[in-house]
Formats: sequence, structure tokens, C-alpha cells
Amino acid sequence: MTMTTPTTAPAAAPAQAAPGRPFFAETRAQLAGLGLPDADPAGTESSGKTFDDGCHFRVEVPTVNSVQAAETLLSQSRRRGFTINRITETRGMYRHTAREIGEYVALGREYGAEILMSVGPRASYDTGGSVQTPEGVRIGYRLRGQEQMVRAVEDVKRGLELGVRGFVIYDEGLLWVLNRLRTAGELPPDIHLKVSAHCGHGNAASAQMLEMLGADSFNPVRDLTLPMIAALRQAVSIPLDCHVDNPRMSGGFVRTYEAPEFVRVAAPIYLKTGNSALEGHGVSPTLNQLDDILRQVEIVTEFLDRHHPEARQSPSGLHLTPVGP
Repeated sequence: MTMTTPTTAPAAAPAQAAPGRPFFAETRAQLAGLGLPDADPAGTESSGKTFDDGCHFRVEVPTVNSVQAAETLLSQSRRRGFTINRITETRGMYRHTAREIGEYVALGREYGAEILMSVGPRASYDTGGSVQTPEGVRIGYRLRGQEQMVRAVEDVKRGLELGVRGFVIYDEGLLWVLNRLRTAGELPPDIHLKVSAHCGHGNAASAQMLEMLGADSFNPVRDLTLPMIAALRQAVSIPLDCHVDNPRMSGGFVRTYEAPEFVRVAAPIYLKTGNSALEGHGVSPTLNQLDDILRQVEIVTEFLDRHHPEARQSPSGLHLTPVGP
């Protein structure tokens, strides 16, 4: 009996990879078809984008959790000759009296600074125990249960009545709800919804999703490399809020020499700086810590002037100047 060797169909030729990217060509092409970068770029080209005023960067000081701290930072920065464009409160609006919130708003008006306040209800203030476990970090500051969603919207409405127009959002569902209410005319059209780094997003697909959900700016996780940040800029048009330095609780890094590069590849960008003076989040800075924050902001602006003099910082008073209640 004659033995024959079975034949098989020839294997399909593998998809051709993009130049310099030898692996996973089909998936890269599919991501590109979705309007996403097919990789973190090997070379970091300049952004070419700006804020509406034609400027490339703004300076944000986060964790400004008392009116006294806000007044010190804004008045001393003016005296020392540099600009803080945005003050961000992170303890939560419902931890402040109406009088205090009104004073934040008045300071923003006086100094032409954006005042962003954070939504108060969050997992770490709730009765649920999961957030207190080692795995609870995955929950972040997200909302637990629909009643907390109701309260979060109420927190935003209270802030609006007191003149706040910028809000830090820690829950993607809340972002979606607030944007839908804004689109429907139930909330003012000029509110600014900023997504916090505590949501834990750090890739271009997530950034694009948040933009689609209504984010007006997006704070990625704090330890992204320059190519990773450049990929975010390729995916979205909203401003990025990037940490130049960080509290010990979140890593404690200081990336001052990268600040000019951040602006170059990711404009329009808010440079978040000064937090390295603090131990963690949700605290009220001491007088000594406020001086350290001001010093760090001054150093960052010096490095921008020295190493990237073409980059322009927005002057104060142009965007999100708080209005009266």
C-alpha cells in the first residue's frame, strides 16, 4: 500500500508590523483604526497644541485645603513675581462651610485664579469597609451606592450656588452624570470637570474615554514616562494635568527637569507642582510647607524660562475666573 503524506494549507502571511514596531502589527493597526496611538511613541514630537489663549502651560497647586493656604499662595506668588493659574482643593466641598467656599471663590476672583473644588462624598468617607483593606486602594475615591451619587450631585449644586465653577471628579459614573446634566441645560454650560489621578487612568484609550464622557481636563497617574504622556496627547484634545512633583504618600518623586519636556510634548498642560512639600493628600499645609510649595513653584517656572523659553504660560484671570453666586 502506498503511503501519502497529508498536506496542509499554507499559513497566512503575518501582518506587516509598523516600522520599528516588530510585534503585534494587527492589534496596532486596529488601535490606529480607532483613532488611538498604536504605541507609546519612540520619539516624542512637540505637541503643537495650545490653550484657547495661545499659551502652552499653566501652573496648578493641588491640596490647597484651607482658605488661609489659598490666600497665602496667591498673595505670595504675586509678591514674588510668578503666577499660579489654578488652586485645587482636595479635601472635599462638604468638609467646608458655605462661608469658606465663598472665600475661596472671592480669592479666585481677586487674583484671577481658577478655583477647583473636589466633590465631597467618596469611598474613604463612607461606611463601607472595603476601602480600608489592602485591596481597597483599587476603589480609590469612587462612590459606593446610588445614594452617594445623589449626594455627589447635590455637593456640586451646593458649590455652584456658592460660585464654584470647577470641580474635581473621582468617579467616572459621576463624570457621565454631570456632563449629561450640563448638556441638558440642568447645570451651567461653563463648568469645568477635571478627572483626578485617584481614578487611576494612565493610557490613551482611557484618556479618550474620559474625554467622551465629558472631562474638560484629565489628570493621569503620576509616574508615567514622557512617551506615555506623549501618547495621551495624541489621543485627546483636552488639557492634561501632570504632576511635576508628588507627596511621599504617592511616591515622593520630583521631576523638575522634566517639566519643560512635559510642556513640549503635552501642551496644553497644567503643571501640578508643590505637593512634594506634603506627606499626603487631604491635609492642610502648615506655614513652613506653604513656603516649600511656593519655592517649588518658583523653581519650576524658573526651569521653564531657562530651558524652554518659547513656551508661554497663561497670565492670570483668563480662564475659569469664579463668578459670584
